[in-house]
Amino acid sequence: MNKQTQTNKTAWEYRAYEFWQKHDDTPAEKAKELLKDPRASLKKHQEFFHDVDGLNVANLCGSNGRKAVPLSLMGANVTIFDVSEENRRYALELATCAQTCIDYVVGDVYDLDVSKYEGRFDLLYLEGGILHYFDDLKRLCNILYSILKPGGSMILSDYHPLKRCIGPESTYMPIYFDNELHEEDIAYKSFFDKDEQNDFPDVLLTHHALSDIINSVITTGFQIRRFDEHRGWNGENIPWEFTILAVKE
Repeated sequence: MNKQTQTNKTAWEYRAYEFWQKHDDTPAEKAKELLKDPRASLKKHQEFFHDVDGLNVANLCGSNGRKAVPLSLMGANVTIFDVSEENRRYALELATCAQTCIDYVVGDVYDLDVSKYEGRFDLLYLEGGILHYFDDLKRLCNILYSILKPGGSMILSDYHPLKRCIGPESTYMPIYFDNELHEEDIAYKSFFDKDEQNDFPDVLLTHHALSDIINSVITTGFQIRRFDEHRGWNGENIPWEFTILAVKE
């Protein structure tokens, strides 16, 4: 496990379970919500998951299971690969409360046993701001390509690189091509009281330009079938997230 991953593992195992209960409610309550309409939890990606019954799905950096459990309820065989034991705890409790099951592998994606999982998965799903946890996108994409079946698909969704260049009151910050490793606050730190926040460990992030992301997907061998850009979460007229649909022919 490299320094970046070890640092991020330490951060994501600090009160993450507590955060998920603050943000998403208890696993029991969250399960009730998911059971009402599992597909709705996939939000803007619903159209990519019309028929997943019986498919093997890998949810890379799948966090607390908020996407994996709905996919399991829809009939998929879902495996999460994630670095955090705290995330795993919430996700497995969530699956149990929803009366379904998922596999959860804790570890560094870079250390994933490719020989064990080679060609295993029909579908790869990565979403929710994860690429900045990886300093080498080509290495990541090679792993993803290896574990995907020929004919399988990858849905890769993340924060749009322009998002971090937009400051308060839509001011522009000229940091787009800054891809050095940075210590930053963990995403959920602000959900806790200010007098507690000094105790939170930082994460180590590497930000990538959009061209670096797309070219890493292409040069690995994936065929990009679709690229979408998404508005801000409140409908702002700026690119906030993107989604790539790619296939392994």
